[in-house]
Amino acid sequence: MNTLRIILSPSSTDVVYAGIAVATGTRHELDTESGMAHLVEHMTFKGTNHLSSTQILNRIERVGGDLNAYTGKEETIYYVTFLRQHLHRALPLLMDIVFDSTYPQTELEKEVEVVIDEIESYNDSPAELIYDEFESLLFPNHPLGRNILGDADRLRQYRSEDLQRFVQRTYSPEQAVLFVKGNVSMADVKKAFQGKDWSLLPTENIPSAQKRQAPILPKKEHGEASTIIHKPVHQAHVMLGARAYAATDPRYYGLFLLNNLLGGPAMNSRLSLALRERAGLVYTVESAVTAYTDTGVWSVYFGCDPEDVRRCLRLVHHELRRLVDTPLGPRALDAAKQQLIGQIGISYDHFENVALSTAKRFLHDGYYRSPEEIIHSIEALTAEGLQAIAAEVLDPANLMTLIYQPEEAHK
Repeated sequence: MNTLRIILSPSSTDVVYAGIAVATGTRHELDTESGMAHLVEHMTFKGTNHLSSTQILNRIERVGGDLNAYTGKEETIYYVTFLRQHLHRALPLLMDIVFDSTYPQTELEKEVEVVIDEIESYNDSPAELIYDEFESLLFPNHPLGRNILGDADRLRQYRSEDLQRFVQRTYSPEQAVLFVKGNVSMADVKKAFQGKDWSLLPTENIPSAQKRQAPILPKKEHGEASTIIHKPVHQAHVMLGARAYAATDPRYYGLFLLNNLLGGPAMNSRLSLALRERAGLVYTVESAVTAYTDTGVWSVYFGCDPEDVRRCLRLVHHELRRLVDTPLGPRALDAAKQQLIGQIGISYDHFENVALSTAKRFLHDGYYRSPEEIIHSIEALTAEGLQAIAAEVLDPANLMTLIYQPEEAHK
């Protein structure tokens, strides 16, 4: 009997967002399996012991639904959106493709070329590629620094048996979570699985999936390390940042607020005002926080004319030093809190994103925080605590920098 955790999140809409999150990602690959987790995700749609690839696609799309998946560093998530009357179609299909796929060799040979095209498309997008290359610098010789898509030559060497061995080692119901968000009951979910050999257990009784790697704690070791790579680009692409906090670290929400203040989605972020509105040097500048189970990444990205790189970096460093050297005043702190709380409230209206993030957090941590709990953590932040976080993570003297420069500037 297989055991699968389930999260049921009610909502009033007749649209259901469901999926299976598996605690397997790029960091769980062996050194000989680069790109395997992502390739398995692609191949999961290519046939099971019960359904062909065409039947898999038609099962949901013929009734107007959408079936998709993505691979991360620590998880792979398969998800489907559909009207509630098609629950009996969607949930068994998810179970079938995730835990009963066959990874046929003929399909693998075709799909590898599709993934290689994806790699080439990614290589043509420096604003996206730089994020992966930056993590490779932050986590050298570690799976967290490995590119999710893998290497073309290695991918062409894989056989169906290789994928099956990887799945047998890393995929299991015990290491997965089934999530359902919509106007359905637990009785509806169980009815959809009638006749299937699956056991759905209440989430509160199941411990979270165990980590498979040693923790990587934040380090202050970079000392303004800078890497310049010449590429066939028209503008310079720049990223700077450092290792940060795990998702369960009590300091995470403090860094989350500082990041939002600096380079969040609002046009009034400090970096946007400094580099775009006042100086007119960039079109895009943003900062980001990525949290893993035992570490994290904080970074700033911007693109600019090659001759403006130094000036832009000075402006970024100036904004960082303000947060390191001076605590936020009461009005600035309150404004930063209210803006972030408002953004969080609005984000919960995007049901698919809420379903995916809830599943991800429960998969790794064994629980998820409600909006009220998150807001309470943000409201409890103090100026002194935020300054201490800034000194540990945002200090320009401890950041690593990666720059893509146009090849013409090198000649």
